[in-house]
Amino acid sequence: MKMKILLTAIALTAAFWIMSHSDWFTNHSDAKAVQPSALMATPVKAETTQSNAAKSPQRIDHIVIVVEENHSSKKISGNSSAPFMNYLMKNGVSLMNHYAIEHPSQPNYLDLFSGSNQGVNNDLTPKKMNANNLALELMKHGYTFGGYSEGLPKTGFTGPYDLKTLYARKHNPWVNFTNLPASINMPLTSFAQNFNQLPTVSFVIPNLNHDMHDGTIREADRWLQAHLSAYARWAPQHNSLLIVTWDEDDLSSKNKIPTVIIGPQLKNGPYNGKSNHFSVLRMIEQLYGLELLGKSRTAPPLNIWTTGS
Repeated sequence: MKMKILLTAIALTAAFWIMSHSDWFTNHSDAKAVQPSALMATPVKAETTQSNAAKSPQRIDHIVIVVEENHSSKKISGNSSAPFMNYLMKNGVSLMNHYAIEHPSQPNYLDLFSGSNQGVNNDLTPKKMNANNLALELMKHGYTFGGYSEGLPKTGFTGPYDLKTLYARKHNPWVNFTNLPASINMPLTSFAQNFNQLPTVSFVIPNLNHDMHDGTIREADRWLQAHLSAYARWAPQHNSLLIVTWDEDDLSSKNKIPTVIIGPQLKNGPYNGKSNHFSVLRMIEQLYGLELLGKSRTAPPLNIWTTGS
């Protein structure tokens, strides 16, 4: 009986000591162990916080984003008129459930660039904007941005169209923002052939004949191969990404579009998670530690990386 009482006393003493030193266990336990307090905590949605984002590499040196026009996934995937685009899809991460946000074109470019359509729901020249955006965030954090539009008559041009070169302002979102320097609004001829000299993030906008808006799929595919195949080969070996996406599909209600990402440290192959323009913006923001803009805060993250944190 005395032994039973002694054992009970020892057990109670040990339990009291553990409870009084619980902070020590929390702070000194193996990081891989699941803490009971974590199981009891109020759950936080992963898409609303940067700390709970999909893992990504520590650093990507350059990103080039090409935006094509008005074609659904089923119109491009497996199409013999688009051999280069399909080559990219087979050799990179192909987003199988990727969606544009709305119709028509211009709001989608603004969504991708700033996390919001900024109140624009048509292709007319909008009012000037002063909202936060990807280029501004990059520059605030010491990075660089360049927008390269085929047919842009000169750096800083703000006109709606150039009928001779088939440039269209509605496909150029950065031109609308008064908080950005005119120098980032450049013709495609300024795109550096020494890719190490490119800005941190670049957008490449083909003209209306080469983005499938007015021209054919075959014309757009040949243009993309002629202008970006060298970069597509270079990027995976130089810690950089190529993203080829579409603004919207062919006006369907689903608005499902093809998108492919080429680069290092990627889980190449089909990616079946649901995603959209805001997901791509979110990925870029998180790669460089930028503020999550607008609806990118709640966008599905892209779990496409083999390494990272």
